[in-house]
Amino acid sequence: MEITKESRIEIFVPGRLCLFGEHSDWAGFYRITNEEIEPGRAIVTGIEQGIHAFAEKAEIFEVLCTLPGLEKRLFCQMELSELREIAADGEFFSYVAGVASYFKEHYKVNGIRLVIDTMTLPMKRGLSSSAAVCVLVARAFNRLYDLHMNTLGEMQAAYWGEQRTPSKCGRLDQACAFGVRPVQMRFDGNDIYVERLRIKGNFYWVFADLNASKDTVKILSDLNQCYPLAETEVQKAVWEALGKDNKAIIEKAISYFQEGDAKKLGELMSEAQENFDKKVAPASPVELRAPVLHRILCDPIVKELVYGGKGVGSQGDGTVQFLAKDEVCQKKLAQYLKQEKNMEAFDFTIRQQRSVRKAVIPVAGFGTRVYPETRGVKKDFFPVIDRDGMLKPAILVLLEELDSIGIEKICLVIGEEDRAAYQEFFEKELSEEHLFKLPEEMRQYEQRIMRIGKKLRYVVQQERKGFGHAVYQCRNFTNREPVLLLLGDMLYRSYEERSCVEQLLDAYEDTEQLTLGITETNENMVSKYGILTGNWLDNKEQVLEVNKMIEKPSIEKARKELQTDLEGKKTYLTVFGNYVLTPAVFECLEKNILGQKMTKGEIQLTDALDEVREQYGMRGCHINGRVYDLGNPASYRETVAEYGK
Repeated sequence: MEITKESRIEIFVPGRLCLFGEHSDWAGFYRITNEEIEPGRAIVTGIEQGIHAFAEKAEIFEVLCTLPGLEKRLFCQMELSELREIAADGEFFSYVAGVASYFKEHYKVNGIRLVIDTMTLPMKRGLSSSAAVCVLVARAFNRLYDLHMNTLGEMQAAYWGEQRTPSKCGRLDQACAFGVRPVQMRFDGNDIYVERLRIKGNFYWVFADLNASKDTVKILSDLNQCYPLAETEVQKAVWEALGKDNKAIIEKAISYFQEGDAKKLGELMSEAQENFDKKVAPASPVELRAPVLHRILCDPIVKELVYGGKGVGSQGDGTVQFLAKDEVCQKKLAQYLKQEKNMEAFDFTIRQQRSVRKAVIPVAGFGTRVYPETRGVKKDFFPVIDRDGMLKPAILVLLEELDSIGIEKICLVIGEEDRAAYQEFFEKELSEEHLFKLPEEMRQYEQRIMRIGKKLRYVVQQERKGFGHAVYQCRNFTNREPVLLLLGDMLYRSYEERSCVEQLLDAYEDTEQLTLGITETNENMVSKYGILTGNWLDNKEQVLEVNKMIEKPSIEKARKELQTDLEGKKTYLTVFGNYVLTPAVFECLEKNILGQKMTKGEIQLTDALDEVREQYGMRGCHINGRVYDLGNPASYRETVAEYGK
């Protein structure tokens, strides 16, 4: 079963930035009374700045803020009337009390103790810090009391909780619940629909506090006068801008994200700003004139560094956002805004989004082939010199690669006796004495190790019944999502800019079928591996439709049935050591375990893979790279000598 820390959980919620579609959330709400109004649409993303806290169950409701200059404490009974009274006050703790009152009214819960210890999110600058706090509380109640709410449920609970405060937030604010990824939101009366966007390529954003002022209440009051009926030409223009114009802009933006076209997306930002100024600003001419915003949008130095820019949130002179041309321009722009314009500027990057968010690494084996070293050191902790010259445990090299490409959660299949070693390495911070001895760059690297540790989950394999049995232990962790599988005693080196894992994930995204990394092997090695064959689906011979797969065939059988044409010659293809497993694989594993279907006395992953291949199809991705093995003395010697070069 999965090992969790339910007694104390850590939570991070980012701020949110509305990229396109500001004001369309409340405008779409008016469809309750007038169906002629176009549903609202917006593209919203979480940002890298946010709020971090830890929480635990309690009999009372206690919130402690330990931020420098904001040290505050709320201590109250978990009573509905008291919580609603605090929420209505509109003071610092009104948001947390509003959400707590919602959960007290609708669920059988006691209290929580919530400690907010880190905030990198600017307050009251169109980034919805209040919404992030509300989602933080909703997520704490959901996870601590196992309420089985999905992300949309947490978002809705946070919204209705904030509605109990004087802040009347917009309906897109709680999109921060979906994390640091863009989503499309649609607002149709009371109904909200959220869809994650697929992103190709990286987009380099900068947003900045304009250090000016605006009256958001006045802006919203003026614009709401245009609904639910538009009587004047100005009001009709607002309808048009927030309705059909906005719909067209959102559809273009989605296509540019999917195509990875940053230039067109940036130009669309400027187009959207021009349309807003022409059709929406006249409805609130004083507040939406925004002279500071428009000066910085027209700044010649800024324009050299960006593809486009626009205002944020309700607009006005609050916050500006830009899409920089590349990472170098992103850094230059943030520095220019800080140093030359005295603006608080932040950069964040929207990276290519994939549907595979989780990874599984089985590491429960004893390491018989590298005994007696494994009496003292687990095989996955064997030291390797990485490409950056640092000496690292092999498992850390694997985990760093997963962290760098945005994998959010990683499940390690361990033996009961292994838990302490992992928790010691990935959760226990260095002592002040040892940390002080490290140079600054190593202190920063120590923070990365702790951050990776927060992504880890552990599953104990109580019985050793084969590789398929080990993988099956993660069935609950996958939650019926596709999952990346890597081997704990292998390292992967790519021969191109994309890592071996990225090559595999890109191939999976094209079909969303079970996908295996594949590579060539010599004929004298076929009896040691699973060998597969099929037909190439592209001229570059990178993606294979697999039509046969046999585990450790004889040379005679391989010659007869398993040869594949590659670059004009016959060869043999074997598994590279990385896989994207679909939910169907876990269904087959469960069937085989219950039916005691074994090969050579073990539950084999290959058997389940082949069943899924027959029912749903299988793809092989020809990986442009090399595997380094840690599993025997000879290969480990080669890995130590070669991998770090």
